[in-house]
Amino acid sequence: VDEAHLRENAKKALAVSPQILVEKSMLGWKEVEYEVVRDVYDNCVTVCNMENFDPLGIHTGDSIVMAPSQTLSDEEYHMLRETAIRVVKHLGIVGECNIQYALHPESLEYCIIEVNPRLSRSSALASKATGYPLAFVAAKLALGIPLNEVQNAVTKKTQACFEPSLDYIVTKIPRWDMTKFQGVATNIGSAMKSVGEVMSIGRTLEESLQKAIRMVDPSNPGYSPKFKFTHEEILTELASPTDRRIFAIAQAMYEKSLSVAEIHDITKIDHWFLRRCENIVKTYDAMKGKSLSDIDHAMMLEAKKNGFSDKQIAECLKCTEEDVRSKRKSFDIVPKTKQIDTLAAEYPAETNYLYTTYHGSEDDVESSNGGVVVLGSGAYRIGSSIEFDWCGVSAIRTLRQIGKSATVINYNPETVSTDYDECDRLYFEELSGERVRDIYEKDNSDGVIVSVGGQIPNGLAIPLDKAGVNILGTPAKMIDNAEDRMKFSDMIDEIGVQQPRWRELTSVDSAIEFAANVGYPVLVRPSYVLSGAAMNVAWTDEQLKACLSEAAEVSQDYPVVISDFIEGAVEIEFDGVAKDGDIIACAIHEHIEQAGVHSGDATLVLPPQDLTAYQMERVRDAAQKIAKRLNITGPCNIQFVAKGTDVMCIECNVRASRSFPFVSKTMGVDFIEAATKAIVGYDTSDMNLPTLETRDRPKNFVGVKAPMFSFTRLRGSDPVLGVEMASTGEVACFGANKEEAFLKSLLSTGFAMPKKNILLSVQSSLENEMTHSAYQLHELGYNLFATKATGEVLQKNGVPCTIVGYPTEKDGSDLTNALDMIREKDICMVVNVPTYESKRLEDNFLMRRSAVDFGIPLMTNMNLFKVFADAAHLHSKGEISGLDPKKLFEHYQGETDADAWTDKDEFH
Repeated sequence: VDEAHLRENAKKALAVSPQILVEKSMLGWKEVEYEVVRDVYDNCVTVCNMENFDPLGIHTGDSIVMAPSQTLSDEEYHMLRETAIRVVKHLGIVGECNIQYALHPESLEYCIIEVNPRLSRSSALASKATGYPLAFVAAKLALGIPLNEVQNAVTKKTQACFEPSLDYIVTKIPRWDMTKFQGVATNIGSAMKSVGEVMSIGRTLEESLQKAIRMVDPSNPGYSPKFKFTHEEILTELASPTDRRIFAIAQAMYEKSLSVAEIHDITKIDHWFLRRCENIVKTYDAMKGKSLSDIDHAMMLEAKKNGFSDKQIAECLKCTEEDVRSKRKSFDIVPKTKQIDTLAAEYPAETNYLYTTYHGSEDDVESSNGGVVVLGSGAYRIGSSIEFDWCGVSAIRTLRQIGKSATVINYNPETVSTDYDECDRLYFEELSGERVRDIYEKDNSDGVIVSVGGQIPNGLAIPLDKAGVNILGTPAKMIDNAEDRMKFSDMIDEIGVQQPRWRELTSVDSAIEFAANVGYPVLVRPSYVLSGAAMNVAWTDEQLKACLSEAAEVSQDYPVVISDFIEGAVEIEFDGVAKDGDIIACAIHEHIEQAGVHSGDATLVLPPQDLTAYQMERVRDAAQKIAKRLNITGPCNIQFVAKGTDVMCIECNVRASRSFPFVSKTMGVDFIEAATKAIVGYDTSDMNLPTLETRDRPKNFVGVKAPMFSFTRLRGSDPVLGVEMASTGEVACFGANKEEAFLKSLLSTGFAMPKKNILLSVQSSLENEMTHSAYQLHELGYNLFATKATGEVLQKNGVPCTIVGYPTEKDGSDLTNALDMIREKDICMVVNVPTYESKRLEDNFLMRRSAVDFGIPLMTNMNLFKVFADAAHLHSKGEISGLDPKKLFEHYQGETDADAWTDKDEFH
């Protein structure tokens, strides 16, 4: 905006990159992308063009995107297409290329923003949107095969030199998880903040947009108001967009507080898009105030064609979703199944890539008559990422391997499960009770697997079961017993498994009374949530009241339970597979961090290095009792906390957990393959599974899984860990011992080994504990710097260190300021460990946040710091190998002719 703003942004950018580009701003122009492929013989086609719903100014990864483009005139479309082909030919690109344009909304003026001579984020979207497998084709072209000889793998009838034509509209909407971070700036702009995306397919923009909004989060009804904005807040949302802007536009239209022209003036979103959104509101207004008996065939069909779900219609007509479904089916209004054949049905095609729409008169494919439906994991988000897609794909492959037909329902374009060649039928559709039942009934399926896709499918188990759908694996009633906190806690008491003291919440007063009896801290836990949503630790009455209102909001239909929070306990996880209540495969792993850090953010160690044989036996015994009582068939994950001789169960998920891929790869056997076979009643005796009796797996090595965070992108968020999950990815490494595996995985997350200066600042109760590790680092030759209180304790204990000033005490202090040292990169690593008793909250936050902003390694956990100090000690003695891996070509350069097993000109 001004010079100061430029200086601030440039300083942060230059801290992580050697150069920056400063360009003219084109805010408010249309943003359009083309995907182009070219072969070595100069044949060139454009595969897909996409247009952003949001005008320029928002990163394309954070924009709502439509394919094909909707508002370009024929002249504009062909002008940009021809330019794209000329650019690609001029640059001599062979393979696939993505080109992004800014187009003036009122004239033919345009600029090329960037050209990516590679597959990009939008290539996955373009491939799934058109059914044209870009990566597959690009690989063939790179080998010198001409376009007209590459077969289109979707249609199996045409060649890849066809430009796909689409008889549908695809909408991509990003998924953000800003609410999990305190203090984060929620504005979206030129730096991408979304953690995932969804893709919906419909015959009109109205149908496609409403489906996509519901896919982003099952709690979104569709294009309708969700947050109760004031008029001022709506104007702010429209002017400076956040992750909630689409709901602000919807509210303005539903309340009639702003006209389409006014919304366009503020947002610069094209009039055509806004008129389509207005169309949805007009359909709602036509139904409003009527009863279900007043709705005729034409009105019902119009609502369904405009993307309204049965649930939305039921809310408008003040009746139940089941009533709407019965009425709709009595009118014979059911969705038709259509193929994505890349050819707009102009040529014959054999494809299993399907979507459903209310804009059809007939189905493109016959009913599959049987087969198993596997529900996918939906959009990537914090807590549910590629781990669950790995589980889904493993289940599909196992079903097909044992001769069963597999149907997938999922809507995430970034996943392997939505590759058309992974399954027998792929429905790019919503994971809602309504849509799953439509497909289940139409295809006459044998059953549905809900346990490999994370929390969304798991939450559908009860409604689907009530509707008569055959749920395969653990019975739906038992899934409810595990997910409903109240029923689960009752059951644990009944079978004699130890657990922390608990109580169901009936009122705030009873909660405060319970906390007074057991003593703070206490943990508040809602039911049916993933990644610890609204789960909180409270240390005082005030905090407890705040936690209760948040939990009640998240878990309105299910109980909230409050339990005693065990401080300083070890957290243990049990991942297993059971068949008819008997455990047939299991693995026990421990967390390095103490209980209180969400399992998705914790550093896992397998096999456990610090648990006693007694603790392991208690875990096995409890797990067997729980599996028996819940009659589990399929995957399960049980979490325990251990302190002294107490080993207490805190949670059980009757589904695959996010640690299943890690456990399977470390144990050397696919747990999901075993679970899928158990679910469909297939024999697993030849799989060499680790059972409750197995003690020596894995042998001779240790696996450590470490989390990856995106705090750098989330400006203003506090990079500290708690019971709600914050990580957006993970890595895992093997090593000869815990320290080696830990250090490898830590460095794999982008953590750089400190060279000389380390800044320490911990809460006073941890200072003596910190002394041991600090002295270890001093012995290794590191210079230690510490804030006043920590530094005084270290000096008193005989650990040499230099005291530096707190960030907020710049004026009048003659000490070097900690913040200045971080900003000037004089510090190579920051260790800042707060607790609930910390007083200097602002100072601590500034140190943590600055470390993240300036790309300096940060540790906020005492146990991690101790293991790091031990690992650094072994590393200095040369006892850790594999920390400086070489690239393949560097390895070749260092290889002697005698070592090489091929001629030097051969590729190997």
